[in-house]
Amino acid sequence: MMGVNFVMVFVTVVFLWMMTVSKGDTEVSCVFMEKCILPCTFQSDTDIVIHWLQETAGNIHVHSFYHNQDQPALQDKHFRGRTSLFNNQISRGNASLLLMWADVHDEGRYKCYTSTITGNKESFINLEVNAPVQEVTLQQVGNTMNCSSEGIFPEPQLIWSTSPPSNVSLQYETTVQQTEQQLYNISSSLILSDSDKDSVFSCNISTRRNWRNATLSEQGNVVPVRGFRGGVFAAFLVVAAAGLALYCKWKRS
Repeated sequence: MMGVNFVMVFVTVVFLWMMTVSKGDTEVSCVFMEKCILPCTFQSDTDIVIHWLQETAGNIHVHSFYHNQDQPALQDKHFRGRTSLFNNQISRGNASLLLMWADVHDEGRYKCYTSTITGNKESFINLEVNAPVQEVTLQQVGNTMNCSSEGIFPEPQLIWSTSPPSNVSLQYETTVQQTEQQLYNISSSLILSDSDKDSVFSCNISTRRNWRNATLSEQGNVVPVRGFRGGVFAAFLVVAAAGLALYCKWKRS
């Protein structure tokens, strides 16, 4: 019984500790090879010290500022030449970090430590880096349809579908490869069968932040986006109705 109580107390302590660690963390999403801002504020005062650390990489120094100037000698080489503070706003309590050319290795938990004559403060930021799906290539070669996309992060998912829905399981093989930049290239080959005649095939590639798809008929023809013409026609009807209303108002005047 005492063993059970001890386990319950231990689990409760661990849970409360995890809640304390994660409480107040700011979530920031950056796009691969673009710039982004990691926010951090403090109560403005004098004798300002700022340290940005990447916790998940072993508390390496990302950027440091004290004695009223940046301290590049402390900076880890991975971040060299890619970070800056908003120096003209530091005296007003802005310790936010500008990160240039975000890459996959930048993902993780960051700590912003600020110290002034009146006290210290720690803020935590969880940074994720995304290389969204930019384009999906879909083409047919013989009785095989090939779908692919490149330069994605994190690892994407690929799903085939047909319209109308196929009565049999689609036979396909998907391959994922990782580049030197830790990005993902994905490709999939779908074998067509006789039962797929006159079907329309869609290949959807998605990540945690976006998705794109491509659609092709079994004969190899690109299928236009459904509803596009309807949208144009609806817009035409709105314009026509507005014109008719103006005409009737003019006739009554």
